[in-house]
Amino acid sequence: MTTGPGDEAIRVDGLAKSFGTHAAVADISLTVRSGEIYGLVGPDGAGKTTTLRMLAGLLDPSGGSARVAGARLPAQSSAVKDHLAYMSQRFGLYPDLTVDENINFYADLYGVSRKDRTARLEDLLDFSNMRPFRGRLAGNLSGGMRQKLQLICALIHTPRVLLLDEPTNGVDPVSRRDFWKILYRMLKKGVAILVTTAYLDEAERCNRIGLMDHGRLLTQGTPEEIRQSMPLHILSVKGERTRQIARELRQRLPDAQRVELFGDTVHVVCSDAPSTADRVQRILDRAGLQPAAIRRIPPSLEDVFVNAVAPTGGDTASLPAAETDPAAEARLPESGTAAVDVEGLTRRFGDFVAVDRIRLSVPAGEIFGFLGPNGAGKSTTIRMLCGLLSPSDGGGRVAGCDIIGQAEAIKQRIGYMSQKFSLYDDLTVSENIDFYGGIYGLTGRALSRRKNWAVRMAGLDGRENQAARLLAGGWKQRLALACAILHRPPIVFLDEPTSGVDPLSRRRFWDLIYDMAGRGRTVFVTTHYMEEAEYCDRVALIYRGRMIALGTPRELKQRLTGETILDLRCPRPQDLLEGLAALKGIRDVALFGAGLHLKVDDADAARNKIRRYTDAMGLPHATVETVDPAMEDVFVSLIEREDRQNGSRK
Repeated sequence: MTTGPGDEAIRVDGLAKSFGTHAAVADISLTVRSGEIYGLVGPDGAGKTTTLRMLAGLLDPSGGSARVAGARLPAQSSAVKDHLAYMSQRFGLYPDLTVDENINFYADLYGVSRKDRTARLEDLLDFSNMRPFRGRLAGNLSGGMRQKLQLICALIHTPRVLLLDEPTNGVDPVSRRDFWKILYRMLKKGVAILVTTAYLDEAERCNRIGLMDHGRLLTQGTPEEIRQSMPLHILSVKGERTRQIARELRQRLPDAQRVELFGDTVHVVCSDAPSTADRVQRILDRAGLQPAAIRRIPPSLEDVFVNAVAPTGGDTASLPAAETDPAAEARLPESGTAAVDVEGLTRRFGDFVAVDRIRLSVPAGEIFGFLGPNGAGKSTTIRMLCGLLSPSDGGGRVAGCDIIGQAEAIKQRIGYMSQKFSLYDDLTVSENIDFYGGIYGLTGRALSRRKNWAVRMAGLDGRENQAARLLAGGWKQRLALACAILHRPPIVFLDEPTSGVDPLSRRRFWDLIYDMAGRGRTVFVTTHYMEEAEYCDRVALIYRGRMIALGTPRELKQRLTGETILDLRCPRPQDLLEGLAALKGIRDVALFGAGLHLKVDDADAARNKIRRYTDAMGLPHATVETVDPAMEDVFVSLIEREDRQNGSRK
């Protein structure tokens, strides 16, 4: 049961799994070689997790065969576990053990000696920024920090095969970059990695990927092969008012295949790029929405994903608006009034200051984004604003109520959707809606009317009697939102609502957010998807409990006008990280989608050095161009600037 570099560490032939009459996985065939990373992507409910559970020996297949690290499954499932590490979506942590105790438990389980685990643990603690929390109970960690702790536990030993089921869900961009550096190191040791991910920029970094839907592999190949398989063209429309641009094009360009928001740009999928570009220009000129640029671009994996899945995905049908009964609207505050207004908001847990003197005012009707690394204090802040946690110092008002003296009144005037979707897994869809309706005082005809709307909005017609735990992520997400706003509150707090949800479901979810904001509701949202930060009217960045930046996405990007960023595109960019970082004049190199972003002092001089280096590495067709900073660049830069001013990240 040994494997060498390039050997087939995973081989799957016709693998299938049915639950009753439902075929969760149907006729899957793929291989993953030692030293290769294979990404499995697809919409919620596509069968990705079921596939990984069969390869981990936790589920017996209904048909087909699989070999993992030389062991036949399911016959030799006990033998394969010695050569395998598997990280599931559900936390395999012990909440009553500390961070250190959880790590040591898994190290003992994998047979890692005390000597060998020390150096590896130091490395993992550094990448995850978990060093200050080693003595904290796992049950007291934030959702993102628990995710990072489980990553550490899975990587404390070096297996032959590593199965990762959406390992970076809820993990901030800085830690995600560091996590992928760890994976690349493992590849050099010959580890075969099979990873599922909801981040399509991560899929770009895999050697090969498979696009899965309805239990089947639609296509597989290198990221470049998958991108080239898209038969249509992509127009990128960049402008200041992307939401209005997207709305106008959807209404006036009916023959376009798709019009989708992608961060600070709009992507138009079409069959004839030149003529469509002319029509887009005319439409936006008439609407007074002059775009900064319209150009044809190569499709990204997310473009391919959305185009491949949207026409056939049963979870992507048109959804009803977030509000459909204006006569029953809650009284909304007048535009310009403050929905949230707090001063000096502070929360301590013993000697630890989780939130440190936050001052914040959010006007009614605004989509307000709250960003920050794991453990920065985002969820603690939201819990105080929702009346669920008393501040240690400071105060303020939410929905016109005092956050200290009127906590119960606040709860009736807001909607709150926590990181875990706020649903009761053992209750059915119908029972969850009834439960939340009762909390908010809805009865009789009013509850029945809102219940019908909630089921339609979640796309769950015919599934009313299904347990919530059996729902795919996108359905669960919309059901949780529906439950949170059954009573039509004027303010909605969404704590990482789209974590781990596929790109198409995220877009549907943001359509609902726009609808709510358009009707005067205030939406306060935390997210680790930097693309989503672009959709907010204003964004605040919190770090180590303190707010370090506040402004519109454009204003925050302008803070980086003194920094030049080069975008490098080439095969296997991860192999160039260390060499490029050593070049004079390059201040930072980081993975960014399918390429690298480099902060440089002098663009022309750095570009020449980079080209000489890529030529020497046998990459003569590498491209280097100056780009505007993305929100991820802003996020990382502001965090690093704060660290330089106040000490190390460690």
